[in-house]
Amino acid sequence: MSKNLSEKIFTNHLAEGKLQPSEQIGLKIDHTLTQDSTGTLAYLEFQAMGVQKVKTKLSLSFVDHNMLQNDFRNADDHRYLQSVAAKYGIVFSRPGNGICHQVYLERFARPGYTLLGSDSHTPTAGGMGMIAIGAGGLDVAAAMAGEPFYLEMPEVVGVRLTGALSPFVSAKDVILAVLQKLTVKGGVNKILEYCGSGVKTLSVPERGTITNMGTETGATTSVFPSDEVTQAFLKGQGREDQWVPLAADDNAAYSEVLDIDLKTVEPMIALPHSPDNVKAVSEVEGTPVDQVCIGSCTNSSLRDLKMVAAMLKGRKISDKVSLTISPGSRQVLENLAASGELIHLIRAGARIIENACGPCIGIGQAPTSGAVSLRTFNRNFKGRSGTQDAKVYLVSPETAVAAALYGKIVDPRKLGEYPSINLPEKFIVSDSMFIFPNPEAMGKTEIVMGPNITPLPAFPPVQGTLRGDVLLKVGDNISTDDILPGGSEIMSLRSNIPEISNYTFCRVDAAFAKRALQKKGGFIVGGENYGQGSSREHAALSPKYLGVKAVIAKSFARIHLANLVNFGIVPLTFADKQDYDGIAQGDTLELDIGNLERTLTVKDTAIGLTFQVELDISDLDKAMIRAGGKLAAIKQKQQSSPKSP
Repeated sequence: MSKNLSEKIFTNHLAEGKLQPSEQIGLKIDHTLTQDSTGTLAYLEFQAMGVQKVKTKLSLSFVDHNMLQNDFRNADDHRYLQSVAAKYGIVFSRPGNGICHQVYLERFARPGYTLLGSDSHTPTAGGMGMIAIGAGGLDVAAAMAGEPFYLEMPEVVGVRLTGALSPFVSAKDVILAVLQKLTVKGGVNKILEYCGSGVKTLSVPERGTITNMGTETGATTSVFPSDEVTQAFLKGQGREDQWVPLAADDNAAYSEVLDIDLKTVEPMIALPHSPDNVKAVSEVEGTPVDQVCIGSCTNSSLRDLKMVAAMLKGRKISDKVSLTISPGSRQVLENLAASGELIHLIRAGARIIENACGPCIGIGQAPTSGAVSLRTFNRNFKGRSGTQDAKVYLVSPETAVAAALYGKIVDPRKLGEYPSINLPEKFIVSDSMFIFPNPEAMGKTEIVMGPNITPLPAFPPVQGTLRGDVLLKVGDNISTDDILPGGSEIMSLRSNIPEISNYTFCRVDAAFAKRALQKKGGFIVGGENYGQGSSREHAALSPKYLGVKAVIAKSFARIHLANLVNFGIVPLTFADKQDYDGIAQGDTLELDIGNLERTLTVKDTAIGLTFQVELDISDLDKAMIRAGGKLAAIKQKQQSSPKSP
C-alpha cells in the first residue's frame, strides 16, 4: 500500500494504536530536546519519576532563552540543568552555543528519526526529513523515561511546491503565504508534508524556516523529504553517514493538497498582531520603521546571514533605524567570521547580539514606545516584544534589510541585483560547546539546586462536582503569552511555580491571580484556538496552582490542550458555541464530571442556564485527569510495575 512520508516514519515508530486520522496513537521517540525556559520544569518532573537515566537514543538540554544574568536565578538554573544532564546521560549545550533548533538541525537532526521537544518550534527539524513535534515539558520528561508520546493521529496535508523562488523572495515568504491561506488554526491536528518538484530548489536551512513557522498554523508538525539536498547538508556537517533517502511514494494519498508555485510567491509581511495577518510587502510600502531585528530560530541560519551580509556590503543602515542581528549558532558566527562576511554586518551599523533567542521572546531589545519593529521572527503577538504598544511585523531577511537601509518598509525587489551566495561544501564545525555525558559520572553527579528552584506542587485527583466562579472570560486566539507572558522578569521564575503564578494573565487582567486565590479557584471561559503559541506548560501549571478546575472554550490549540490534561485541568468545548455568549465573568458554574463522559452538563447558577459541553479526549487522558495529572499517573504506573533499571 502506498504511503506518504509521514506515514512511513510513523509506521516505523508506532508503539500503540492504528494510523488512522483522529485515532490516538503512541509514538516511540528517538531524540528529545529541551531549552532552559521549559527545561528546568521538565527535569524536575523527570527527577520525580525516579528513573536513573534517560531511555532515548539521544536527549539534549540547551540553554538559549534566559541568558540574561541580572541576578542568581538564571545562572542557578543553568547550573542545575548542567548537573541534571551529567547525572542522567543528557548532552548539554552551554550558554552561547546557539538556539536549540538551529544547533540541533546542524549537529543532530537525522532523516527518519522522531524528535520530541519542549518548545513549539521543534518542527524545525522536519526540514531534515524527521517527524519533530513540540510538546509540554511533562510529555518530554515522560519520553525520556521511555514512555511513548501519545497524540491524535493527524491528517496529512500535501503542500505541493513547483517552480523556483524569484530574486529577493525566500522561504519566509513561502510560509507566510501558507499562513495567509491556512490561518493560525487551519493546521490544527494536521501535518504539512511538502512535496513536488519545487522541493529540490530549497536548501535545508530554507526548509527549516518553513517547517519552523508551520507551527503558527497550529500544525502538529511539518516535514520535507530527505534527498540529495539533505545529503549535501549532512556532508557539509561531517555527518554524511547519517543520511538516508526518504520520500512519499509516487501515488501517496493526502487528506488534501495545497498547491504553491514558488515563482508566483512575492515578498510577504505579517502585520500586527498575528502571524496570519499577512499581506504582500508591496501593499504596505512606505510605512516608517524604527527597529529591525534579524535572527530567531526561524531566520538565523548561515544561509540567511550570508544573504544579509551580501545585501549590507558597502552600505549603511538608516539613521532612523536600530538593527540587531543574532546568529542562530556559534557555528554560524564562526563561519561568517572566517569568510570575512561578518565585517559587512558590523560596518553597516548592525548590533551583533548573542547567539540566543533574545528579542524573539521579549528578552532584550524591546522597541521604543509605539515603535514599528520589523522582525524575522515567528510570532508578533501584542506585547511579546516587551513593549505593549509596539507594532511588530514579521518579514524575511531580505525585506528586513531593505527596511533597515531605507528606514521604511520597502519591497526588497527594488534594491537592484540580487546577491549570489553559496553555502560552503564543508562547514567549520566545532562541538566544543557541548558537554557530552561521562558514563562514569552518571548516577554519581550531585544535582545542584539554587534557592529559586522549588519542588513541584502535588495536585489531588479530579473527581465529583466542580464548582466555582468564572474567573475570566476571554476571546479568540488567546496565546500562552497572554496566559503567562515571557520576558526576562517573569521567565527567571520558571522553576518557582508559586512565584511565577502571580503573573498569570497579568497583561489581560492584573487582578486575576489574586482573585483566583481568593475564590479558591474556578473556571476560565475562552473562544476559538485557546492557548495558541508556545509550548510553555507554565501556562497550564500556573492556573492549576491558582485553583483553576476547568477551561471551557470554543476550541483549543493542540499543545496547550495536552498541557491542561497533563496537570489535571479539565478541557471542555461548547457543544453549541452560541452558549459562550450567555456566560459572564463572575457567574458561578457547577459541573458534575462523573465518569468524564463525552457530553457533560454545566449549570450557570447566576442565571439558571444549563448548557452542554464536550470532553473530547482519550480514555488515557481521562485516566490522567482522574489521577490528578500525568505525573501522578506515571507514578501510579511505576508503583504497580517492576522498578525501572
